[in-house]
Amino acid sequence: MTEIDDKLLTQFFDEQKQNIADNGFSTRVMRGLPNRSSKLYSIIVSFVAVLSVILFFVFDGIHAILSTLREVFVTVVQNSAANIDLRTLAIAGAVLLFYGVRKIYTME
Repeated sequence: MTEIDDKLLTQFFDEQKQNIADNGFSTRVMRGLPNRSSKLYSIIVSFVAVLSVILFFVFDGIHAILSTLREVFVTVVQNSAANIDLRTLAIAGAVLLFYGVRKIYTME
């Protein structure tokens, strides 16, 4: 858009501006939303996090991750992809690690 179009749009919307009475609607809506800072919410999130860690170790999650990585490595080697670029692999690993950590921190 050009500067003239921007000025025309601004002028049009300034002329058409209307104030609508709220009558407490916004306040009622905000009161009706769930309170995420409640103690019950924090307790549930903490309980689920601890339960997840416990289940990870009970079902031998480390072994599952290592065996999956081993299978991927063996498959790559068997399919004659031994000349894979290590920089590309390192970048892909760093990106996956970044997204994993970011996902964990945004779950709160």
